[in-house]
Amino acid sequence: MRKKNVLLIVVDQWRGDTLPMLGHPVVKTPHIAALADEGVTFRRHYTQAVPCGPGRASLLTGLYMMNHRAVQNTIPLDARHTNIAFEVRKAGYDPALVGYTTTTPDPRVNAHSDPRFTVLGADMEGWRPVGSWGLKMEAYFAWLAAQGYALPENPWDIWLPQDMGPGEIGASRQASRVPAHLSDTVWFTDRGLDYLHGARRKPWFLHLGYWRPHPPFIAPAPYHEMYDPAQCPAPVRAASAQAEAQQHPLLRYYLENIQRSSFFQNGKGLGSQMDDAEVRQMRATYYGLMTEIDAQLGRVFAYLKETGQWDDTLIVLTSDHGEQLGDHHLLGKIGYFDQSYHIPMLIRDPSRAADGTRGTQVDHFTETIDTMPTLLDWLGQPAPRACDGRSLLPFVHAGAAPADWRTEVHYEYDFRDIFYSRPETALGLKMDECALAVVQDENWKYVHFAASAPLFFDLRRDPSQLDSVAGQPEYAAQQLVYAQKMLNWRLQHAERTLTGYAASPQGLRCRR
Repeated sequence: MRKKNVLLIVVDQWRGDTLPMLGHPVVKTPHIAALADEGVTFRRHYTQAVPCGPGRASLLTGLYMMNHRAVQNTIPLDARHTNIAFEVRKAGYDPALVGYTTTTPDPRVNAHSDPRFTVLGADMEGWRPVGSWGLKMEAYFAWLAAQGYALPENPWDIWLPQDMGPGEIGASRQASRVPAHLSDTVWFTDRGLDYLHGARRKPWFLHLGYWRPHPPFIAPAPYHEMYDPAQCPAPVRAASAQAEAQQHPLLRYYLENIQRSSFFQNGKGLGSQMDDAEVRQMRATYYGLMTEIDAQLGRVFAYLKETGQWDDTLIVLTSDHGEQLGDHHLLGKIGYFDQSYHIPMLIRDPSRAADGTRGTQVDHFTETIDTMPTLLDWLGQPAPRACDGRSLLPFVHAGAAPADWRTEVHYEYDFRDIFYSRPETALGLKMDECALAVVQDENWKYVHFAASAPLFFDLRRDPSQLDSVAGQPEYAAQQLVYAQKMLNWRLQHAERTLTGYAASPQGLRCRR
């Protein structure tokens, strides 16, 4: 039997609509496009939660956020949950981690003085870190110094524009001060290649993570000027931030509080104040960061081919969440709009079973919780009963969805106060009231809030989701249908680790 390798590529903050094979008019990622020609692209793939910590928890545990409950960055992940790393160890793999998982540990089994509680998130248990940059990027900054690069007093200033003028307060046409050959994208790639070189004679499982195109939104030369801002798509948004804010108090809070400084080292002022030209420049830079990742993935793919491992390796490319990128006057991954939740998913299966689907695309709704059962299925391992997702291999092997495949997508967001954002206080809510959940299909989108009125969008008439029809009498019956869909979803996916077991006169029984 040939060895089976797994390469799970997880990029950070990569919008699902920004891939050339999905019709994006600007972005060029030739290596990813070539990979798509040999695999299957999932057009409607969504994360179950944002930002990084909750999204990665769903990706790596296969659980909806309502079950794993790592509801925000800085909120711990319960130690009782398994994850893909623990599960592949059962198949004899030593799962390696390049990158990060943004996981806060369980304070019931870790000392409260643990330094991992002083940052946004550490590495998830079960992985063997082979390319972690530490709690505060110290490994990357140390590598820069070892290469002879003179670090500024504030190391993050390497992501300032090269010649910053006094009027620059955000998106810049200039290159970053750190050159491309010393970028964080190169650093992660080098760590991945180091691992692959050492593991090439045995079956391996590698999580290859990248920080980009996460902010700061500035790219090294030549990627900084690879795209013309004038050719980049204009933002989808209301006529003004004030008009947008009328949709919901949570949206108003973010429009009035998200600062450019969270996205640009030289940022000043609100993100919602960015005009059309600045948004287009930001997008040009964002696309450049994507092309830089694509170039580095080309190095990884070339190595697998040169060493004869290409046809032994399952490759999955996905992201933790998307990015608003100026749509709805927002920056970041927040709230309830598609741009934050729609993410890429591409699977390249080297086996002959996948030959009939190469280069195809899937229009069915798929979710990040499907990643874990897909990888386990390919390795011949069962998914844990608690797992909420389902294997995507039927799409890859048969080119068709199972008869009972989902007809909608679900995702959640928790907006309780954390140290860098305080919507809970601003909105006068209790901590556990700061929650929303979404059910969405081709025609309708229902957003339920724990402590405020819902939103309801007719996607046939309003695909940009600018005009909620919640509460309008002519939509009342349809809105009720989707509220019931959400209730059914929560009932069917309530935590079920042990609910398949039952005592009986004949002893313990287990149903899958």
